Amino acid sequence: MSTTIDIDIRNESVTSNDYKKQNKLCFLRSFTLRIEKQCEQHMQQIIHSIKVGVGLVLVSLLYLLDPLFEQVGENAMWAIMTVVVVFEFFAGATLSKGLLRGLGTILGGGLGCLTAIMADDLGKIGNAVFVGVSVFIFGAAATYCRLIPSVKKRYDYGVMIFILTFNLVAVSGLRADKVIELARERLSTIGMGFAVCMFTNLLIFPMWASDELHRSTYSKFDKLASCIEDCMKVYFNVVSEKDIIPSVNVSDCKSVLQSKSNDESLANFAKWEPWHGRFGLYYPWEKYIQLGELIRELASIILSMQECLKSPLKTPTPLQNAIKEPCKNVGLSLGLIIREIGESIMNMKRCQSIIITPKLESIKLELILLSTSPNLKGIASIENIAFANLLFLLMEIVDKVEELAKEVDKLGEVAGFQSK
Repeated sequence: MSTTIDIDIRNESVTSNDYKKQNKLCFLRSFTLRIEKQCEQHMQQIIHSIKVGVGLVLVSLLYLLDPLFEQVGENAMWAIMTVVVVFEFFAGATLSKGLLRGLGTILGGGLGCLTAIMADDLGKIGNAVFVGVSVFIFGAAATYCRLIPSVKKRYDYGVMIFILTFNLVAVSGLRADKVIELARERLSTIGMGFAVCMFTNLLIFPMWASDELHRSTYSKFDKLASCIEDCMKVYFNVVSEKDIIPSVNVSDCKSVLQSKSNDESLANFAKWEPWHGRFGLYYPWEKYIQLGELIRELASIILSMQECLKSPLKTPTPLQNAIKEPCKNVGLSLGLIIREIGESIMNMKRCQSIIITPKLESIKLELILLSTSPNLKGIASIENIAFANLLFLLMEIVDKVEELAKEVDKLGEVAGFQSK
C-alpha cells in the first residue's frame, strides 16, 4: 500500500514569485554590505598611507635638519630604511617586526663584534679562518632554527636580521674599536626609526590585528548561517523539473575555507599588541585558531550540501513537498543558533553550551522523525539516496555546530566573557 502525497499546484507560481522577491532583497542587502565594507577598507588604506607618509617625513628630519644630521651623519639612512621595512598595516605587525629587528641587530652585532675582537689578534690567516668558521657555525645554526615551524611562524624575521647583521659585522674587516663604534651608531639610528614607527602607528588611528581577527571570526558565523538558510530556500523552491535551479552564492563558503593563513597571521600579530580596548595582554588568541579550524570544517559540509542542488539524484518534487516545511525549519533554526554563537563572540558574552545543546538535540530528533515519516514510504531507492544524502549532511552540520558551541563556551571561560 503506497501513500499518496497531495501537491497544491496553485501555490507553485506563488512560491516561485516569493522566492524571486526574497532573492532580490538578499542580493540588494548583500550588495549594500559589500559596498560599505569596501568603503571602510578603502578608508583604512588611505589612513595607513598617510601614516606612512608622516613617518617618512619625521625620520627624514635627521637628514634635513643640520643639528640632527651632525649627530647621526650618514647613518640616518638606517633610520629611513627601518621605517620603510618595519612599518606595517597592523600595529601588532609593526611592533613585532620592530622588536625582532632590534633584537636581531643587537644579538648579531654583539656576536659579530665579539668575533671581530677575538680574531683581531690571530694574524691575517688566523683571522680569516676564525671568521670563516664563526660565520659557518652561526649561519648554519640560525638557518636551522628558521626551519623550525614554531620559530618560523613568529621569529623568522628576527633570525634573518641576526644572520645579516652578524655577517656584515664579522666580515667587515674593520678593527674591533671601529666595529663597536659603527654598531653603536647604527643601532641608535635603527632605534630612532623604530620610535617613529611606534609613534605614528600606535598613536595615530591604530589598526589592531586583534580587532580584525575578532570581527572576521564573527563574520564567518554570519556567512555560514546565511549559506545554510539559502540552501534550504533554493532546495525547496524548485517546484517542478522544468524550473531552472537557482544558483547559491558559494563565495562566502569558499572565503571561509581560504581564511586559514590570514587567521594565523592576525593571531600572531595580535599576540604582540599591547593592552587595548577589551583585549588584555594574555588574551587566548590561540582559541581563535582552533575555532577557525572548526568553522572551516563546517563550511566544507555546507559546501557539500550546496552541491546537492546540482546533483542528478536531487530529491523529486513530490518528496520535496513532503519534507519542505520540516527541513526549512531545521535550516532556520540552525541559522539562528549559529548567529547566536557568533554574536556571543562579538559581544564577548558567554555562550553556554548547556542551553544550546538541547536546541540542537531537538533538531536531531526532528531529522530522525523526518527520516522515519510515513510520508516517505513507497519512494524509489534512487530517490531515497538523494534524501538520505541531504539528511546526513544536515546531521553532520548539527554535530559540528554543537562542537563549535562547546569550543566558544571554553573561549568565554578562559577569556572571561560576561554572563548573559
